[in-house]
Amino acid sequence: MKLKRVVITGIGTINPLGHNVPEYFDNLIAGMSGAGWITRFDSQKFKTRFACEIKDYDPEKFGIDKKVARRNDLFTQYAFIAADEAIRDSGLDLDGIDKDRVGVIVGSGIGGIETLLEEVRQFYAGDMEPRFSPFLIPMMIPDIASGMLSMKYGFQGPNYATVSACSTSNHAMSDAFTLIRLGKAEVILTGGSEAPINVASVGGFNAARAISTNNQEYMTASRPFDKTRDGFVMGEGAGVLVFEEYEHAKRRGAKIYAEVGGCGMTADAYHITAPHPDGKGARRVMELAIEEAGMKPTDVDYINLHGTSTPLGDIVEAKAINTLFGDHAYKMNLSSTKSMAGHALGATGALEILACICAMERDMVPPTINFKEEDPAIDYKLNFTFNEAQERKVQVAISNTFGFGGHNASLLIKKAE
Repeated sequence: MKLKRVVITGIGTINPLGHNVPEYFDNLIAGMSGAGWITRFDSQKFKTRFACEIKDYDPEKFGIDKKVARRNDLFTQYAFIAADEAIRDSGLDLDGIDKDRVGVIVGSGIGGIETLLEEVRQFYAGDMEPRFSPFLIPMMIPDIASGMLSMKYGFQGPNYATVSACSTSNHAMSDAFTLIRLGKAEVILTGGSEAPINVASVGGFNAARAISTNNQEYMTASRPFDKTRDGFVMGEGAGVLVFEEYEHAKRRGAKIYAEVGGCGMTADAYHITAPHPDGKGARRVMELAIEEAGMKPTDVDYINLHGTSTPLGDIVEAKAINTLFGDHAYKMNLSSTKSMAGHALGATGALEILACICAMERDMVPPTINFKEEDPAIDYKLNFTFNEAQERKVQVAISNTFGFGGHNASLLIKKAE
């Protein structure tokens, strides 16, 4: 069976750097920090009191009425907004397409955790018999954004969610790519959504010593590959993309942002939170994506790094790149856009494949901001695109995501011919 080609024909987002794709791209290239004091709850008792929140969020501004907002967790609302933009951008004729051949695979690492917290708060605050909302479970489960999108648009093809911590949306997009290649669908709405800025997430990641506690310098606390890094800065939002079979896109005259070339998926099989120190899983996952695309490591121009600003993870990823790419490692641009948007957990892969598209569209690689001091464990002959965007024609880009549990996923895209 001849495998189909897969292209990206629509993109949408809401995240700490923008309420839509143009805002996001502009602020990526400008090197803007999305960090600020937490406003969602009183964080005074927490070790970390800052995050990358979406600014000035009002669901009604995006056409989500109050009743719909009440019955959908924030992560699902974000998915609605990003999906609407992606579908509008794609130009899909929703009345003319075969909806049996259109699917939705939108993942979330932790789903509706704020809904769960609120229901438990109300339970312990009351003195009457336990009464939970009938919407608790459907608002909480991580697959509900995908399900709600399929119902909203009437898409009746493959429909499910992936859950693999920080690799969630790269796994979602990899599955969408594979299903279209195999002819199981012609179009799939895919990506990830996350709304984790709440007491449980911040408290839990504090306890795990994973997030930065640098409250004194919160605007610059996300500093990947800097010696003084002390953990990631939590982010939120959604990225949704329209993946489409190439001939289907060509027949309708769709704009093609990029072609999806290959994906890689591996496991470290080492530790629940720490990456394997030799970087084997991280190296192999990039290698698999390149091999599936029928390319060589020397074809890659840009890697959007997982680059979370954790002491161990940044060293391991740099080591993996050195090992796989050899001399070519010094000819590529690398950057971590988490330095600006924070780490949106299950949505981060989707936000970062959008950053790869930004680099291709603008001929400009987004920077890794907040770098000041070198770490002796990191090879700075690698071009991390520190502090300012750099001009470069990007033909081939890889997005890396590595998650708790040892999950690794890489996605390779190439400029459309």
